[in-house]
Amino acid sequence: MSQDLAPKALASPDHDRQTEARSGAAEPALVVLRTPSVAKDASSLAQTPLTSASRDAGTDDVDPLDAAASLIDHAVHGLMARVTNGLSPMALGKAFSDWGVHLALSPGKQMQLVGKAIRKSVRFGLVASTSFPTRCSSLGIDPLPQDRRFAAEDWNVWPYNLLSQGFLLQQQWWHNATTGIAGVKKQHEEVVAFTIRQLLDMLSPSNFILTNPVVLRRTAESGGANLINGFANFLEDWARREAHAEPAGAEAFVPGRNVAVTSGKVVYRNRLIELIQYAPQTEKVHAEPILFVPAWIMKYYILDLSPENSLVRYLVAQGFTVFMISWRNPDASDRDLSMEDYRRLGVMSAIEQVKAILPGRKIQGVGYCLGGTLLSIAAATMAREGDETLKSLSLFAAQLDFTEAGELTLFINESQVSFLEDLMRSEGFLPGGQMAGAFQLLRSKDLIWSKIVHDYLMGERQPLTDLMAWNADATRLPYRMHSEYLRRLFLDNDLAEGRFETDGRPVALTDIRAPIFAVGTETDHVAPWRSAFKIHLLTDTDVTFLLTSGGHNVGVVSEPGHKRRHYRLHHKNEHDRYLDPDSWFQQAEQHEGSWWPEWAHWLSARSTREQDPPHLDSQSALPDAPGTYVFQT
Repeated sequence: MSQDLAPKALASPDHDRQTEARSGAAEPALVVLRTPSVAKDASSLAQTPLTSASRDAGTDDVDPLDAAASLIDHAVHGLMARVTNGLSPMALGKAFSDWGVHLALSPGKQMQLVGKAIRKSVRFGLVASTSFPTRCSSLGIDPLPQDRRFAAEDWNVWPYNLLSQGFLLQQQWWHNATTGIAGVKKQHEEVVAFTIRQLLDMLSPSNFILTNPVVLRRTAESGGANLINGFANFLEDWARREAHAEPAGAEAFVPGRNVAVTSGKVVYRNRLIELIQYAPQTEKVHAEPILFVPAWIMKYYILDLSPENSLVRYLVAQGFTVFMISWRNPDASDRDLSMEDYRRLGVMSAIEQVKAILPGRKIQGVGYCLGGTLLSIAAATMAREGDETLKSLSLFAAQLDFTEAGELTLFINESQVSFLEDLMRSEGFLPGGQMAGAFQLLRSKDLIWSKIVHDYLMGERQPLTDLMAWNADATRLPYRMHSEYLRRLFLDNDLAEGRFETDGRPVALTDIRAPIFAVGTETDHVAPWRSAFKIHLLTDTDVTFLLTSGGHNVGVVSEPGHKRRHYRLHHKNEHDRYLDPDSWFQQAEQHEGSWWPEWAHWLSARSTREQDPPHLDSQSALPDAPGTYVFQT
């Protein structure tokens, strides 16, 4: 059974739900957007409806002066946001003001910093006097284990050892200067420390030709060819960015050709999703199908990359029937799509279609990142209504409590959210590059400066992998949905605290009774594993928590046979006492290899029986996998 609901313009979310109807099989045209001009932004702002805050108290009349002031502020903030790449200077100024005032009124801390500066200067002097003209003295400071900028032997030779040692000592001093000041708000302290760290990383001696001995040696060996090649790389990257094209090498990974090639069929489409059903690869299949809900800030095919590291292909080979949501890349006409629309048109529509295709069967729901958050909201809503369709829930790097959401919370406060809303207001969405840029900023040392050194100073190109090409395939976020997500989940933490509403009523995660398999990743900078671990505090059901090596994406894409992978696993029954994350880490046994077989075994244990695979309608007018939405730019 298949349905085809053609995308259409939306007067309002409620209007869409009331008037959505079946249509023919015509496929929607791909959407290609260009950045509008400033003049167009100002024009669209003038047409933005006023909120209740723009009206006089106690009247229905709009004060023209209030309206004009609001429009001017929104326009100015929107233009500023373009210059600052979405970072609020007001929020940054408030954080530095809080830090600066408290530091100025802390003479004890000032004395401590002066003492540390003197000791570090003496230490640097000892390094300088004992290492000239030999190799680096043992009196120096070692970089952090994850800092590989000064790992080459060339940095142990004078005078480059002094450059690296001076930088590391200064970095340590600034960490002391920005932390541990009584009275500073915790978020402000973290913002200041983060900002100073970003500035220092930008000024690292490894980033410049004359202060990087590795680059100088390569320049001498190649006769300057590395710099010529690096300049050519820079020009190519610049041209691609201006043309809104993919990065160099991404053309080797095209959905349906090299990635996302698992055989399947689009069995349903509405204005927000395409639902893909994958073809069976075994004679018998487990009765309960799997429904994947990926995050809408990413293209779904991270779960179906190259054949050798495709989680979808792995599951169908294990005898599972797999369905996948492929989100539409929203444009300006989707500005009013809400979180509730994503639940209804996304998760719930997909569940209804799976039930229609496989009547009488329960579903094993799987959510990745924000998809896990949305799936949990849907599961809590279904549980509230007594709907037991979901046999189990699996949540990959997903957060339900956002109070400890890592360094992303540095960008989430009232000032920053309002600033982003003004940025999104004119276009109706958050550009895909905006979110990608925020993630890069969290790891600028590795994702920005190391790339500059490697590509532009060394003149080399790191071959793109399928995962890197996928990461560059950014998506947009609708204005209303993203605003609700930031405010209701990040700012107010409504879901964890029982205030998040669906269908006009609050949902409680404690209503969920389906067993849960939750996956955290050790070095996740998007959804820290200790934040994902809070699933133990938020639900009253069986929870199997697995912690795997790697980060937010690499940890999930962990196919069998991948070298240097390991995971920890521990199961909590419904009535077991709570175990804190550190104690859990000590008690959970470490296993070598991929976690995929462990999860497949968990799913199999919750399947009722094996039976003939379901029929896949190859004659349907809807396209084969990977569908059409995945190609929208």
